[in-house]
Amino acid sequence: MSRLTEWSFRNKAAIILIVIMALAMGVMSYLRLPMEFLPAADNPQVMITAIGPGNDAKSMEQQVTGPIEEAVAFVKGKTDMFSTSGDGYAQVNLNFDSKTNMKEAKAEIERIVDQVQLPAGVMKPFVVQFNTSMIPISWVVLTFEEGLTDQQKDDKFKEVKAVLQRSEGAGQISIGGKSTPTIQVTPLTDKLASAGIPAQTLIGVLQGRGVTASLGEKNVDGSAANIVLNDQITDIETLRKLPIIPGVTLADVAKVDYANDKESINRLNGKDAIMFTISKSADANAVKAGNAIEEAVNRLNEDVEGIEISVVLSTAESVVSSVNSMLREVLLGALFATIVILLFMRNLKATIVTVVSIPLSLGITLYLLQLSGVSLNIITLGGVAVAVGRLVDDSIVVIENIYRRLQKEPFSMKLITDATKEVASAITSSTLVTVAVFLPMGLLRGSLQAFLLPFALTVAYSLLASLIVALTVVPLLSAWLLRGTKEKEHTGSPKFAAFIRWNLQRKWVPIVIAIVLFVGSIGAYVAMPKGALDSSSAGTVNVSLQYPSDTPAETVEEGGKKLESYLTANKSAEWVMMTLGNSSDAAQYGGVNSPTLVSYIVDLNDGVDAEQFMDDVKKQKDGYGEAELLVNATDLMMGGGSSQIFVDVTGEDPAKVEQAAQELLAALKPVDGVLKVESNLEEKKPVYSFHIDPAAAKGEELAMQLQSMLNPLPIGSIRIEDHDTPVILQPIVNPTSETDLKSLTVMTEAGPKAMSDVAELVRKEEPSSFYHKDGKMYVRVTATVEPKELSVVGSAITDKTNELKMPEGVALSVGGASAEQASDFADLGLTALISIGLVYLIMVLSFKTLRTPLAIMFSLPLAAIGAVTGLLISGVTPDFTAMFGALMLIGIVVTNAIVLLDRVRQNEEHMSIREALIEAATTRMRPIVMTAVATVSAMLPLIFGSHESGSIVSQSLAIVVIGGLTAATLLTLIIVPCIYELLYFRKSRKQRIANTNGAAKEAAVSAQ
Repeated sequence: MSRLTEWSFRNKAAIILIVIMALAMGVMSYLRLPMEFLPAADNPQVMITAIGPGNDAKSMEQQVTGPIEEAVAFVKGKTDMFSTSGDGYAQVNLNFDSKTNMKEAKAEIERIVDQVQLPAGVMKPFVVQFNTSMIPISWVVLTFEEGLTDQQKDDKFKEVKAVLQRSEGAGQISIGGKSTPTIQVTPLTDKLASAGIPAQTLIGVLQGRGVTASLGEKNVDGSAANIVLNDQITDIETLRKLPIIPGVTLADVAKVDYANDKESINRLNGKDAIMFTISKSADANAVKAGNAIEEAVNRLNEDVEGIEISVVLSTAESVVSSVNSMLREVLLGALFATIVILLFMRNLKATIVTVVSIPLSLGITLYLLQLSGVSLNIITLGGVAVAVGRLVDDSIVVIENIYRRLQKEPFSMKLITDATKEVASAITSSTLVTVAVFLPMGLLRGSLQAFLLPFALTVAYSLLASLIVALTVVPLLSAWLLRGTKEKEHTGSPKFAAFIRWNLQRKWVPIVIAIVLFVGSIGAYVAMPKGALDSSSAGTVNVSLQYPSDTPAETVEEGGKKLESYLTANKSAEWVMMTLGNSSDAAQYGGVNSPTLVSYIVDLNDGVDAEQFMDDVKKQKDGYGEAELLVNATDLMMGGGSSQIFVDVTGEDPAKVEQAAQELLAALKPVDGVLKVESNLEEKKPVYSFHIDPAAAKGEELAMQLQSMLNPLPIGSIRIEDHDTPVILQPIVNPTSETDLKSLTVMTEAGPKAMSDVAELVRKEEPSSFYHKDGKMYVRVTATVEPKELSVVGSAITDKTNELKMPEGVALSVGGASAEQASDFADLGLTALISIGLVYLIMVLSFKTLRTPLAIMFSLPLAAIGAVTGLLISGVTPDFTAMFGALMLIGIVVTNAIVLLDRVRQNEEHMSIREALIEAATTRMRPIVMTAVATVSAMLPLIFGSHESGSIVSQSLAIVVIGGLTAATLLTLIIVPCIYELLYFRKSRKQRIANTNGAAKEAAVSAQ
């Protein structure tokens, strides 16, 4: 790499031009790079969702879930299949391996599902395959002022929807809470009876109506004219006057009124609302699209009267916030690095030379990101924020060596190039090993690679750019700015040299102390609970109110509004969104829930302690009877972190499976840290079954009659004000007891009969949801645990599960949050091992020996001591990002040891090993401490500042890196020389004996 420095001195004009171009291209790339929330990535899963209003869970399992599972069982690339069947819905999830083309998999499943025959009343299944481009960019809420008619509301809704759809970059729009104007026909059973009219007669009231037919062309009054027949009902009064039988109109035997039907209920701050969930189009810029929607909303508020429309959340704001956060941390990092260098060198010109690497490296990085087709998102921005602390490291080492030589020798161009050559090998090796840590991320497949590769590329581009700047621009600037510089000579600390000598003479003392500290830190880490971070700073809280499945809809809605009133009255909440029920729009994206579940999203005001707010909400539980109240911090774009652990009980024999599940429930309830244990078999509701006597009636005919009698039934539509308005026949009867069910009257071949005459009514308690795993029934036992004790409780549950003796043919498998956490940690652990191997390989190639790199690798356990100590002092629970910080440490901490031992190898040409170690530790102490302090200082904003949800960068990552680097820096200067001398023990011992003998001879000669 020294040739690069020589080339730059021979081509100064070209370097100046390249610097200007790099800065200009960086600015242009920054303006051109697409801004996204997350990098483009496919989720290796396809979700099939079907809605069947009014169908019980068992019917959905047998008639919907089963046929779909059989149809898709052999789809190519499928790894496993899970399904859930509940009241009114069925959902089948297929997971695929990382090699599967998810677009093709989705197309194949759509084709297969289209051929599946499903019962009447079940909507056509929705097939969705998620990718990050489908993450909504805006949540827009529309509310209406009092006094508007239903027709006016509908017109304004359509106007709003049209404007939002036309917004630049807007893609799919999902709508929740929309009411559909309908006309309800409610039979008056007493009047029907007195008129002797069967209720079923009302079903045909609109048959043959609403016809527009062309009757041909004829000559009329001497002109060719078209003749058309038009039978359109255009108002509700005409509908009421339609004859049922001679002398009896519809209004005589039924109540006919306007109504608004809602598939689901959406409310904002206590008012009925319509929520538009807007995704961007495939190639749109998230920030531009979000801003366009914001502008459209502002125009609508100005132009359309009687509405209030607002953007409750926008990813554009999050992306812009991330960019601003990055710029703030870059500037703070540069400022801290500048202060550190100034304090150490006490020379303004040398400081300017060093910090110039930050803007240059960032400019080159942004240009390379554009060439690579990588967007600016929270992952890549996190990579830049993390790399800032390392951008000045190479430049610090170069300028410090130049500056140190200038203190001893007169200025010359040769001095600049020689000083750069001295450290070129060290900084090249240290930069390459840091980059190598991230190389294994490129070997990953599927969505994991899509997320981590942009981060790795960003860090790699930044560090490689800083290396090139340190070897070219920094020497040139030094030759220009430091010309004529003559500073007082700086010598290494004699006390520190004596301290190193003492440790080398008694090397087992520091080594044993380091081993004890390392073992203690590993023990402390193992004992630490691993879970979610403290959520007191969370900005959004998710609240759910789950009623038992047999709770009437009116009770659920009433309880939901009661809790909504409490939440909206709380001064900590900025806004509260309430959702109840399923809708076809939500089902398109896999959003189906129990009909007895009320969900709330609470956006908190700035500065609110989310933990305290959640505790206050939990205290309201007693006011809602048997309903279960759950509260947790969440992220609207990334989803809330779950603290549930589940154990799946599978087997061929349902009785054995249920028995095993009961034993498991009993075993898990006493485990410390488990807040609640439940299974899907516990949640049951009554199911009444008519067992038909085949000799008395036909089941299919009775089913059609009873469905029309017990459920709302569309019987046609009429055209009002140019809108087709559905006409719904309300249930003819509303049974409230077993007696009412038995007395239902149906038509048979023998005439009208009560159901009790043709069928036996049987009452059973059946589960309100059914779970299948690869097409077979299984029981899921779910334990809700304390989030901060996730790993500890997860281990205890696994131990309890392993202790249980299951019946033959029954198996248990633990999953959920703790299993996902363990899997993530295991993946990172494997990546770390690969990274360590690559780091060692690069150092072997650099030093051309096995032993020197081995000494350098001993700096890694030293970093673990500091990382764990940092977590213990801060009280932060280790999570995935903390482990990611530990992975980064592998590349960062070995840098110091490389710089140290590179100097040792140079010294060994004219010194003994021990003297080389002492001189190198004394000389390299200043650049090592400077780079460490600069990196730590640049990381400080991540601890005390805020960071975007979903980013790899977090407080725990910064704590791990700062703690690990601090400890490794201090201990590397002591432990690594001891290890190095141990590895070359014989050679060092011979040198010391030779030196001792030589000194004795000199003393004898001088004595003579």
